[in-house]
Amino acid sequence: MKRKRGAEEHSMEIVWQTPANPPEKRDYIFRDGRRHVRPYYFEFISHVKNRWAGKTIVDLFAEEFKGRPYDYYVSAVKCGRIQVDGEMVPVSYIVKSSQKISHFLHRHEPPAMAWEVSVLQKELDVLTVCKPPSVPVHPCGQYRKNTVVGILQAEYGLAPLFLHRLDRLVSGLLILARNASKADLFRQQIEAGKVQKEYVAKVIGVFPEGEQVVDVNINYDARAGRSTAEVGDSFGDTPLKGKAACTKFTRISTNGTHSIVLCKPITGRTHQIRVHLQYTGHPIANDLLYLSEPVSERATQGMSADRSSYSGHSLTSITHENCLDRDDNSSEEFSIDPMCTNCPNLAPKGYDVHEGGLWLHCVRYSGPGWVYECPYPDWASIV
Repeated sequence: MKRKRGAEEHSMEIVWQTPANPPEKRDYIFRDGRRHVRPYYFEFISHVKNRWAGKTIVDLFAEEFKGRPYDYYVSAVKCGRIQVDGEMVPVSYIVKSSQKISHFLHRHEPPAMAWEVSVLQKELDVLTVCKPPSVPVHPCGQYRKNTVVGILQAEYGLAPLFLHRLDRLVSGLLILARNASKADLFRQQIEAGKVQKEYVAKVIGVFPEGEQVVDVNINYDARAGRSTAEVGDSFGDTPLKGKAACTKFTRISTNGTHSIVLCKPITGRTHQIRVHLQYTGHPIANDLLYLSEPVSERATQGMSADRSSYSGHSLTSITHENCLDRDDNSSEEFSIDPMCTNCPNLAPKGYDVHEGGLWLHCVRYSGPGWVYECPYPDWASIV
């Protein structure tokens, strides 16, 4: 969709993108081991909440969306980048409940690690892939094209896809249904407890031998973005707030400093494996959110620089062959927007471009009559 704005935008022609515009290969820029998205124009739509009603359009944005300065919102309203019900309004305009507000902006997505999203198995109604760390599964927050779904659509033309999720920092097996009926079948099997999941993790210290079962409630704090293990008597004076959670752990190997641990979550709580490993005293070695205490440089070395990728389809160590660390199009310029508060940088402000992935990797899913597996990452081989 093309729209021309006024003189404030120097008569530049802008192509506005909507969710209907599928990601394309040319949308990505590979630079310094990161997959960036070429900035693009996008229309964000929201509807006026009751608590917003009665505020001026500029005050609403300045108070509710604090990522940009007040002067930006004044200019955006004046030139039509912020509209109400599809119309330009003055900066003094008072918004009313349920009105549609459009914010047309130059969108910069956070980068992700430049690893390939490898297709492991392609069936009529199921697709399995090996998800890289740091890449979210589906559009959320600041991410739209730099997602597993976006990359699969851009590079393989695979859409639509119905999927379960892995946390953004977690890597490994991802099962995607290719139709709604298959997705519903997976959902029913998961809800009935008929699906088993297996992960591998690299933890600090020498993990105990034999199967270790952690049956400890988990309480997730959405505001803090983290979970805590709750220890106590659920029948006592202070009932536990968290949800019941159980994980089984088995040590695969150790070198005296780190251990590779097989993790089998019986329940599916937010950050369950990470919190239960912390509870055992052996947190994931590069999990800064759940490390119990400061660790040595040796323990965290390589947490952001690990460059493994996904090559084979058997349960062997992943090699470096398919890392997309290339500069084939990074020299191409992208359009600098005179009003954008992120330009001329590729990444949005406030994002850590050196962020890496967790040493937590999904290797196997199994259910009634089916099994899907994923290669082990190279960090899972320690001596």
